[in-house]
Amino acid sequence: MNLDELKKLKEKAQRQVSLREGHKKYRVVFSMGTSGIAAGARDIMTTMLDEIDKRGLDDVEVAITGEIGLVDAEPIIRVEEASGEQVTYAKVNAADARKIVTEHLEKGKIVEGLAVGKVKE
Repeated sequence: MNLDELKKLKEKAQRQVSLREGHKKYRVVFSMGTSGIAAGARDIMTTMLDEIDKRGLDDVEVAITGEIGLVDAEPIIRVEEASGEQVTYAKVNAADARKIVTEHLEKGKIVEGLAVGKVKE
């Protein structure tokens, strides 16, 4: 690996870490309890982080939570908006994760076919 490749790797890592910090327009919470991890939540989170980074979405924060009790619905992702609205997506696969990024996080549109719950504060 040369110096330029190391710099690019460092920049990518810094962008991904910045997604876990601060107050942003969106907060994406991944259920990472035992059942979520067994259902592939880590891979889904990696897919979403890569897609968020690829699209340059700087107004998105990423967090993880433990088990939420909906084992059959894993992997579960909750998108929280700064307005207080929360949308829950269940049984998310890699293609779904990319669609959530492009439709919900980039365009502000709930992905109706994937959303299983919505709370408006």
